[in-house]
Amino acid sequence: MMDQARSAFSNLFGGEPLSYTRFSLARQVDGDNSHVEMKLAADEEENVDNNTMGNHTSVTKPRRLNGYICYGTTAIIIFFLIGFMIGYLGYCRRAETKAQCERPAGTESPCTEGTESFEPEEHLPETPRLFWADLKSMLSERLDTTDFIGTLKMLNGNSYVPREAGSQKDESLAFFIENQFREFKLSKVWHDEHFVKIQVKDSNAQNSVIIVDSSSGSLIHSVENPEGYVAYSKTTTVTGKLVHANFGTEKDFEDLNTPVNGSLVIVRAGKITFAEKVANAERFSAIGVLIYMDQTKFPVVNANLPVFGHAHRGTGDPYTPGFPSFNHTQFPPSQSSGLPNIPVQTISRAGAEKLFENMEGDCPSSWRTDSSCKLESSESKSVKLTVNNVLKEIRIFNVFGVIKGFEEPDRYVVIGAQRDAWGPGAAKSGVGTGLLLKLAQILSDMVLKGQFKPSRSIVFASWSAGDFGAIGATEWLEGYLSSLHLKAFTYINLDKAVLGTNNFKVSASPLLYSLIEKTMQDVKNPVTGLSLYRDSNWINKVEKLSFDNAAFPFLAYSGIPAVSFCFCENTDYPYLGTTMDTYEVLNQEVPQLNKMLRAAAEVAGQLVIKLIHDVELNLNYEMYNDKILSFVKDMSQFRTDIKEMGLSLQWLYSARGDFFRATSKLTTDYKNAERTNRFVMREINDRIMKVEYHFLSPYVSPRESPFRHIFWGFGCHTASALLEHLKLRRKNSGAFNQTLLKNQLALATWTIQGAANALSGDIWDIDNDL
Repeated sequence: MMDQARSAFSNLFGGEPLSYTRFSLARQVDGDNSHVEMKLAADEEENVDNNTMGNHTSVTKPRRLNGYICYGTTAIIIFFLIGFMIGYLGYCRRAETKAQCERPAGTESPCTEGTESFEPEEHLPETPRLFWADLKSMLSERLDTTDFIGTLKMLNGNSYVPREAGSQKDESLAFFIENQFREFKLSKVWHDEHFVKIQVKDSNAQNSVIIVDSSSGSLIHSVENPEGYVAYSKTTTVTGKLVHANFGTEKDFEDLNTPVNGSLVIVRAGKITFAEKVANAERFSAIGVLIYMDQTKFPVVNANLPVFGHAHRGTGDPYTPGFPSFNHTQFPPSQSSGLPNIPVQTISRAGAEKLFENMEGDCPSSWRTDSSCKLESSESKSVKLTVNNVLKEIRIFNVFGVIKGFEEPDRYVVIGAQRDAWGPGAAKSGVGTGLLLKLAQILSDMVLKGQFKPSRSIVFASWSAGDFGAIGATEWLEGYLSSLHLKAFTYINLDKAVLGTNNFKVSASPLLYSLIEKTMQDVKNPVTGLSLYRDSNWINKVEKLSFDNAAFPFLAYSGIPAVSFCFCENTDYPYLGTTMDTYEVLNQEVPQLNKMLRAAAEVAGQLVIKLIHDVELNLNYEMYNDKILSFVKDMSQFRTDIKEMGLSLQWLYSARGDFFRATSKLTTDYKNAERTNRFVMREINDRIMKVEYHFLSPYVSPRESPFRHIFWGFGCHTASALLEHLKLRRKNSGAFNQTLLKNQLALATWTIQGAANALSGDIWDIDNDL
């Protein structure tokens, strides 16, 4: 304000004229000294646009004092007031602008484009980024004081009531989880509503297994009216000879001396999913399937324990394949090709033993099964299977909460768990749901207290209808298929994370192998006291994700890197999918359960923090070089066959070489990138996070072949299908289709080539010899 006053006096007594704006005073050094110029901000903009002087207000400079003191005094007062008003208004404007624009981080500024903004005079220093060791210690300290058992008891303790998808218990738990997310003060909490079709037992007609006379069809012996059932079985009645097919794998059927065409088969639970057992039986022309839990593999299971499962060889609602089941959207009549065309039913071990009493021929010793096991029914006796399941439309909820990242909120890791169960589901869904809640609480609290600022976002997801084939997760993926692969870069599955103590097993995308190995080195098994990283060859023991795993559709359907892990034993946990999956049984089966839950939370927590904290995305794209090389080596074994058909593997070799060069180039770009340049690092990270997506074959329909991934999906377009078809040429040349092979080879080659091109970056950076 005093500056304005001094300027007024200076001009009055012959000083140099000044040029004014609303917020500053600058000396005019190139104009006529006979004027004082007041220029508005709007005039400055007009001057820039038109290269001409704007409208100015000119004030004639008064003459020197000539004796008229009154006039001089009046002029002094006027100019003083003008200076005072200009200074005062400028100060107010600055104060108002600063108050409006300087808002807390994360809130929107009301400043508009037409308002000048000012940088604060002093910048507060940014809180230094924590090192990984600090974050790891912070997470560990919080986990040490967390009561996982209390949460698991609250979810499952003293509860023997099933939590089947769509039931009142499932819905109540959904809203409880949503309220918990709100109490944890996550950035945003919401839920998705889906209407899906599931198959349940008919309350008016029982399923049955009976033994009848082969010639007359008259009843000989009633075996069982099973309490359990298999969802998505074909509803029908079939009668035929009964043949034992061990676990029902493809090899088991191939090794049988007795043909199963026109017969029913009985198989043991384990090794592969129910859906795969049924698909194999159907492929070998069986007319029905019975599944039981034998005592050798499941020694502690009650002989009369009912078993539940599903037979859909796929995920999601099988009656809206490829479409999300939002808001009763109308779809043309259709169903998944993964639905079986034969009936399937679970029976108790006691029921299986009754069947064996009416069968003959001992099971091979190589099967290592119960001594009561028999191979086939006699000619005079047949088995009659009746399945009366009914379709039912239900409403399910997927519940979500997000901790938004501070730098790249539109890039996120998803961590999820199944909520429903046919039985109490302590191990199947309670463990994962409990871990999900505790991790959300711990990580949110770290962020709210300013101890941790994630660069990227974390989405916590509670899925429903997981027991029917990851329906909740798949419907969500189908609903946002066009955008999720651009934003979600990893899915971490918490289902069945604790089933034992001795082993740590992982199924994952190769992009996550390096990060998983680092986590295994950092985490110890609390019971054994040993590091989880005990075998340098662990990668070769990684199993493919099964249809029953919610991580499978993320990887094979959406092309999002996914991981599922568990603390478990060498044998299967016997109570999954049964009414004995209770907290009491789990606590008895797993010593030091709270410590094991803590270890599982530490594994998941470290994976999450590593993925969202570092500037670089911790996905090792170079691991796919080994995967592709292994595939090419397998193909090279058939070079003679390929040559005999007039074909060549040269294009496949070239595609593999291009992918290797693309990864090498990306590594070079990464090493040369300036870590502080967020724009450059984001561009590199985007190339990395799309690697998995580009292995989804673009040449097949996502509706007809939803699991398009050439390495982890299934269908004729996959690498494994190509190899199996080549093996078929040697085993049964009559069943071999050369035209199909040409298509398979082209699909595999150009999917790999496309992934290499995408990884290279911009089109002008691609330097491949095609």
